[in-house]
Amino acid sequence: MNIQMVETTHKVVAFTFDDGPNPTYTPQLLEIFAEAGGKATFYMIGEQIAAHPETAKLVHEEGHEIGNHTYTHPNMTELSDEEILSELSRTEELIKQVTGSRAATMRLPYLAGDERVHSLLAREGYPALGALNMDAKDWDMPGVQHILDHTRDTIRNGSVLIFHDGYGDRSQSVEAVRVLTKELTASGYRLVTVSELLHMGED
Repeated sequence: MNIQMVETTHKVVAFTFDDGPNPTYTPQLLEIFAEAGGKATFYMIGEQIAAHPETAKLVHEEGHEIGNHTYTHPNMTELSDEEILSELSRTEELIKQVTGSRAATMRLPYLAGDERVHSLLAREGYPALGALNMDAKDWDMPGVQHILDHTRDTIRNGSVLIFHDGYGDRSQSVEAVRVLTKELTASGYRLVTVSELLHMGED
């Protein structure tokens, strides 16, 4: 139910970052993508946007996409329909304040969704994004090499890749992304937002 990749003939990948914005690590990632000449998608938590609005604005101003990652990062399968909609709409209000429009996509916390949650998201018009490189487990800080090894295995046209820029020390994620963006652009990949990737799948 969570979109992990898009079938496309284009040589593109979508880097995504969860749990920010974070005033330490998010700007480091923005610098990496500025150097690489690519764009990314940041799945932001409402509480974090409220705490760091300037960092969220910076992401938008540099041309990256902001996606909805709920307000408090709950397991959505444990919430009522009303609570799920509240988690989305509270974050949506903050995203609109930053970008002027609603998020095109969302990612479920812990990628936890069931039939009820996914049908609710579909009704609200949210594609739910997963990722191919879940085994990289960058959120566990398993070491830069582990993140690299388990991400390189999943690179193909249309891959969606997950990393984290919020909650805890994200220096390993930043370093792994620094290496990957250089490798991928050197081998001809373009780094695109999730919305761009989804449109390519429609070609």
